[in-house]
Amino acid sequence: MTAARRIVIVGHGMAGVRLATDLRRHDPNLERVAVTVVGDEPHAAYNRVLLSTVLAGTLELASVRLAPTGPAVDTRLGVSVTAIDRQARKVELTDGSHVPYDALVLATGARPRLPELDGADDGKAPGITTFRTRDDCERIVADARPGLPVAVLGGGLLGLEIARGLAGRGCLVTVVHATNHLLDRQVDAMAGRVLRRALEAMGIEFRLGATAVGYQPGDGVKLADGGHVPGELVVVATGVLPRTELARAAGLAVDRGVLVDDALRTSDPRVHAIGDCAQHKASDGGLVQPAFDQAAVLAARLTGADPGARYRGTPVVTRLKARGIDLAALGDVRADPADEQPPGVEVICVQDTSRGRYAKLVLRDDRVVGAIMLGLPDAAATIIQLFDSGAPVPADRLALLLGRALPAATDTGSVGGLADGALVCRCNSVSKSRLVEAWHSGAHDTAALTEATRASTGCGSCKHLVSDLADWLATSSA
Repeated sequence: MTAARRIVIVGHGMAGVRLATDLRRHDPNLERVAVTVVGDEPHAAYNRVLLSTVLAGTLELASVRLAPTGPAVDTRLGVSVTAIDRQARKVELTDGSHVPYDALVLATGARPRLPELDGADDGKAPGITTFRTRDDCERIVADARPGLPVAVLGGGLLGLEIARGLAGRGCLVTVVHATNHLLDRQVDAMAGRVLRRALEAMGIEFRLGATAVGYQPGDGVKLADGGHVPGELVVVATGVLPRTELARAAGLAVDRGVLVDDALRTSDPRVHAIGDCAQHKASDGGLVQPAFDQAAVLAARLTGADPGARYRGTPVVTRLKARGIDLAALGDVRADPADEQPPGVEVICVQDTSRGRYAKLVLRDDRVVGAIMLGLPDAAATIIQLFDSGAPVPADRLALLLGRALPAATDTGSVGGLADGALVCRCNSVSKSRLVEAWHSGAHDTAALTEATRASTGCGSCKHLVSDLADWLATSSA
């Protein structure tokens, strides 16, 4: 009998756990592969994407725990890999042990990027913190109280989710952002302005086009223009840096991240990388869906289920998980509707600033290639379906932007037409096929489907779709 292939996964975060889960899906009894997962955090794995929802008080911390990989997987928590011996094909751990491998997977993630602030002591000074881990979340929740002045550095997705969560707890929040509009990586300037007004109505203040240069514990941050932002608590959300130290020390090719090809191999074909630490030509990193797609490809390759599987990139949809704000952005939204467009390209915008609504749709040959949907959840659900499927859009573009075009996401007749792999819940990466599987395993209503899969427990934008899918399954199974 052929010995099982020894696979070591360095990282017990969302990418590493998903890979271990996918390996078991292809090889349930782990007869072909023997899997070891090494994680430096002592906690059970958790959904990092949902920590901002915990901060907002919408979820309990226990609710974001990921399903365990099972006893067949050798999981070692609270230890780190100190070195990779590529010649002997083993990794050395902080507890003095070593683990041999036939295939090594780096899923080491990323660490928060800390701006240079005089007085911050590289983020170690009291009253300043990042927001990346479960421990960070617990610490901030413990400190938050009504009337507490808080400065949030960074007006990206995470920064705004932090700001909204703390404002909901009664803190006096000011967001400091280096560019002149919010979410500048995901949305255009007009959407940024509409979003700012909506958040200001919730009590959040903003200093845009400003750079923090100094920090005084208990007092706040000093800005480059001489201004001051009060903050007994300062939360840094200014981006992340891939954790590449292990790979670099092992002599692997590293640029911004660990360089990988379409087979997710590094410069050493026995070593792979996925998730935030990996740099692939078709993925920007920093989001969880590309990591999950990479895990699926690599699991198929390592188990032999599909040795020719390749990662070609991930069409990314980003959503802002902030209570009272419904924002989705996808694809390329840089096109300006005022400019003349190439043949086959359309750019349509709808703006309703007083009600906090804005929509921008970019089409190429009647297909969605980019969109911003703020305050229009029904339209967002339909457009995301069209983007995922690549289906042509309805002829009435305005009806589509207003959420009135068919097939709508809330139309139970269209739910059955979703592809099996279509993502219903992006926060928890729950596909239609996973929900159908849960239904056939006994989860015969919306509440049971939610409990079995955690679909709709994140930002909540998919609740109607999960409910409609339950109705469709009940009807089609009758």
